[in-house]
Amino acid sequence: MAENHTTATDTPVPYSTGDSKITDATIAEMREIMARYPQAQSALLPMLHLVQSVEGRVTPEGIEVCAELLGLTGAEVSAVATFYTMYKRRPVGDYHVGVCTNTLCAVMGGDAIFSTLKEHLGVGNDEITEDGRLTLEHIECNAACDYAPVMTVNWEFMDDMTPDKAVRLVDELRAGKEVHSTRGPALCTFKQAERILAGFEDPRPGAVAGGGAAGHATLAGLRVAQGQTPIGPVSVQEVAE
Repeated sequence: MAENHTTATDTPVPYSTGDSKITDATIAEMREIMARYPQAQSALLPMLHLVQSVEGRVTPEGIEVCAELLGLTGAEVSAVATFYTMYKRRPVGDYHVGVCTNTLCAVMGGDAIFSTLKEHLGVGNDEITEDGRLTLEHIECNAACDYAPVMTVNWEFMDDMTPDKAVRLVDELRAGKEVHSTRGPALCTFKQAERILAGFEDPRPGAVAGGGAAGHATLAGLRVAQGQTPIGPVSVQEVAE
């Protein structure tokens, strides 16, 4: 199959950019994903993540390939790709920087962080910096309200943020420095993160570090109820006891 995918009739894919990076190897990995599920169509979500891992977004070619392999129409695949906000239809920078602006994060400083980053980076919501390094987006609740205000970088959490911390974070990312999530693993690029979300191995050392542990903020209420001082991490085993 040619690198620039076409339909079975060799008609060019509508709205094609003409520079698709979807290759035979990509399609083989899509079939590998499909084989994980009793019903192949259940594989659509990870397949779209795989598309983003090679294209940097969900492209028309990616939609058509997924549709052809799964026996769906392009419209059906597009409906899924436009429903979930993790799928991007425009190019994404090396690092997708999300700032939670939902209620609790907003009042705890999320709005101030987002405003500061827009001015510092010179971009608006869901826009990419001129150097192609960062995409900034305000995002909805990430179920981490106990660490508000929170940010994400390629879906990894950055907890207890401030405007100053946020500026330092994006500057380090743009400078190519190694940056770690506040929960452990080193941050990888958007395409690398998308490959992991497609179900392939996470190669980062410490990517599952801290498994089985809950942070101090999460368990603060429990410790108060138990008459303890809510400081420091608590293991799941301690909670069970």
